[in-house]
Amino acid sequence: MKLAAREELCSGCRACELVCSMKNFSQPNPKRSAVRVAGAFPAPGRFSIVYCDQCGVCAEVCPVEAIRKVDGHYEIDADLCTGCMVCVDECPHGAMFSHPDDDVPFKCVACGECVAYCPRQALVDEDGEVAWAGVEAKKRAV
Repeated sequence: MKLAAREELCSGCRACELVCSMKNFSQPNPKRSAVRVAGAFPAPGRFSIVYCDQCGVCAEVCPVEAIRKVDGHYEIDADLCTGCMVCVDECPHGAMFSHPDDDVPFKCVACGECVAYCPRQALVDEDGEVAWAGVEAKKRAV
């Protein structure tokens, strides 16, 4: 899966944040989401979407090589990670996150849940591996 954002379609509903935190942490907590939506104010209705584009900077800067590419995306090995948070500081997109309850940072694992549940299709899979139910219905109708 190659995640991409179409910010002009984002309504700021933050469904992506909730589904991400539920899928990966089993709790509806946006602070546990690896996708973040931020309002671009004062212009109402403008939102930016922070997500990992799998650039690999996190793996390059990790001093203990705890971040490795697996099936096209980068994963953090919690057993190797020392919690230094260098990856969080160095991420060029601000898409590496930490939570006060955890010793290890987290990032997108390319599960595709945010794509599947985005009601406005602001998050998409450029590889076409994850489909939103509404998109599939429209494709069949054409």
